[in-house]
Amino acid sequence: MKLAAIDIGSNAARLLISEASPNSQGRMDFTKVNLVRVPLRLGIDVFSTGIISPKRAEHLISTIKAYKLLLEVYEVKYLKACATSAMRDAGNSAVILDDVRRETGIDIKIISGQEEASFLYESHIAENLDKSRAYMYIDVGGGSTEVTIFSKNTLVHKTSFNIGTIRLLQQQVTEAQWQYMKDTIKQQIKGLGPVTAIGSGGNINKVFSLSKRKEGKPLTLDVLKDYYKEFSSFSVEERIHLYNLREDRADVIVPALQIYVNIMRWANAEEIFVPKIGLADGLIQSLYGEITSI
Repeated sequence: MKLAAIDIGSNAARLLISEASPNSQGRMDFTKVNLVRVPLRLGIDVFSTGIISPKRAEHLISTIKAYKLLLEVYEVKYLKACATSAMRDAGNSAVILDDVRRETGIDIKIISGQEEASFLYESHIAENLDKSRAYMYIDVGGGSTEVTIFSKNTLVHKTSFNIGTIRLLQQQVTEAQWQYMKDTIKQQIKGLGPVTAIGSGGNINKVFSLSKRKEGKPLTLDVLKDYYKEFSSFSVEERIHLYNLREDRADVIVPALQIYVNIMRWANAEEIFVPKIGLADGLIQSLYGEITSI
């Protein structure tokens, strides 16, 4: 059974196509068939002007048309499409999504920050980890950061903060917002013991790849601090050539590391696992649950 998810973020739009099939233990495995990413950068418009410009709206519609063709080629029967922070904040998001629906037939739902955190939790990463420990999912996007805390395999807390890489680049994050994030995290981890972080998002995936760590091995907080200092010492142009980064990755990787480092410091988390999952993976899991419950 082929399932697909479309994630319209503040920095990029992603299409994930997965094959769902049972393994030898009878559990469902989700094998990635294709992942396509287009750097629409909707947040550049929204976080400075409050709306999505006609040019970016046109790019979004063209992207969804291309995704629809891929869905047809791969003969995908089930799709879940969601939009996050930039669309939540855009004053003209309803009009644009109506245009998308009219031109492509694809209905994109704007989800709240809390829903976003819940879908990330759907990816079940923690099932293979030590159930006696406390873990913290950190998903850093262009417009928001979702933090989900669980202990002994039980959900403790989930929050969405309006702190993201594009917002930081545009200097749209206040000291009060940083303080709120710090206070919330410190309050929620009280009494949980040692916390291990789990990171998702394109930036932490790129840092993990650059680190040459083996799959399943965590990055340390000190490693993230070192990369933050290293990347910060170069211009965006230099980062592109030195680290073979796309331009739309080279500019956001520094503010992303700033967010991960701050959260891990406040949570006293010394390590972060990077299982290379994201919102689209959680949407696929949720979609499968909806299909099988019918």
